Amino acid sequence: MTDHLTAEDYETIAAELDALREEIMSGLGERDASYIRRVIRWQRGLEIGGRALLLASALPPAWVAGTAALSVAKILENMEIGHNVMHGQWDWMRDPKIHSTTWEWDNVSPAEQWKHSHNFVHHTFTNVLGKDNDVGYGILRVAPEQEWSPAHLAQPLYNLLLAMFFEYGVALHDLEIDKIRDGTADEAVTGEKLRAIGRKIRRQWGKDYLAFPLLSGPQFLSTLAANATANVVRNVWAHMIIFCGHFPGDVEVFEEERLDGETRGEWYVRQLCGSANIDGGGLFHLMTGNLSHQIEHHLFPDMPSNRYGEIAPRVRALCGKYDIPYHTGSLSRQVTGTWKKIVRYALPGGRPSPARPETA
Repeated sequence: MTDHLTAEDYETIAAELDALREEIMSGLGERDASYIRRVIRWQRGLEIGGRALLLASALPPAWVAGTAALSVAKILENMEIGHNVMHGQWDWMRDPKIHSTTWEWDNVSPAEQWKHSHNFVHHTFTNVLGKDNDVGYGILRVAPEQEWSPAHLAQPLYNLLLAMFFEYGVALHDLEIDKIRDGTADEAVTGEKLRAIGRKIRRQWGKDYLAFPLLSGPQFLSTLAANATANVVRNVWAHMIIFCGHFPGDVEVFEEERLDGETRGEWYVRQLCGSANIDGGGLFHLMTGNLSHQIEHHLFPDMPSNRYGEIAPRVRALCGKYDIPYHTGSLSRQVTGTWKKIVRYALPGGRPSPARPETA
């Protein structure tokens, strides 16, 4: 789909995108700092308000309102704050409280392991088969180039389970399940990672399923149920948004040979062709952690998320100029496209579809 690009094209694309990044990053300032501090204040307010309402969770309206507030708070914390802070998007502020080296998120996945599996592995080897564990998360077949096995027949079912318990799937991500399966994983390293995951799970469970329910006194069980519900809501939402970022429609996967001698321009184009956006308004983008601008995020993973919407039209124009696909669509379209692949590739076979831009 990009065979028409010449070496000079790749060079020019790299220069144009580097210049765009420099323009935005050199203009960061108080407006951006105010944005992330405001989001954090809102998130903490929602969490405190939600947990306060759950003190009266024996009353159905208080349970519903408290659970909803806590669900939104958890989504904001994981998506717009945790994910982006740990990418280093706000390190330029030099605020130790909002810094990639100090942030530990509200999730059973330890921050250090997530930063390796996501920031380094996924963002370096985006959609490269055998290198990027996000392609199917080690259990799903989402491209015909992946070898089929009978276990894939049930993948629509276990994708549903993965959605409900997504944070645990993310926690296990850095273990590299494939290496454990074929016996090539370092047992000592795997053991230490498992112990760190265990510590994080105990901390999260202690907070959500013991400490806060105990604080609710007679409402122990209803508060526990509310916390479990909020975690599942957050998990399902995060799974849906993240899967829509790389799986729907004609989004490409790549063979490992693609990495041989890959230039900066070719890396940029791989990010463009291997990512997909979701259309929506300001509140929707906020709730996705601006991962609805997955293309822009993959081009510039350390750029503050509030700037992705601003540069999206310029990135799309660049794609049009060089006849590169810019995959985007409504949430329903991207969800449908993702599930079509999961259902289709549960069965053997399949041919790579001719890659075409959905809307360019």
